[in-house]
Amino acid sequence: MPTATYQQLLAEVVPAKIETEQDYDQIGAHLGELIGKGRTRTPEETRLMRLLAVLVEDYDRRNALPPDNSSPAELLQFLMEHSEKTAADLAPVFGSAVGAEQALDGVRGISADEARQLGALFSVSAGLFV
Repeated sequence: MPTATYQQLLAEVVPAKIETEQDYDQIGAHLGELIGKGRTRTPEETRLMRLLAVLVEDYDRRNALPPDNSSPAELLQFLMEHSEKTAADLAPVFGSAVGAEQALDGVRGISADEARQLGALFSVSAGLFV
């Protein structure tokens, strides 16, 4: 059985910079298939797999993870955007919607107790917020 050339594989997958969740899911599915082939993967498939992995990693860096030097307020904003929560959802943590807005804006700090509650709310380490 003839194996596909790298160009044929590229034409089938049409890899490009990932911009949407749909793109991410499609590229991720192709990547998963190639990873699953293990030792039966051809050199051409391995080459494509590496390209797709770079595209996924790039998307993750741009969208899935906040920058390392982010402030607690920036991390909170990031988590809010990705969880589709609103300041009203944070009101119980901060005592009011105004308190939540102030924390999101970086006008007020986040206490240790608030950090614990935020950690539980977003399923992350409370240490991110202090």
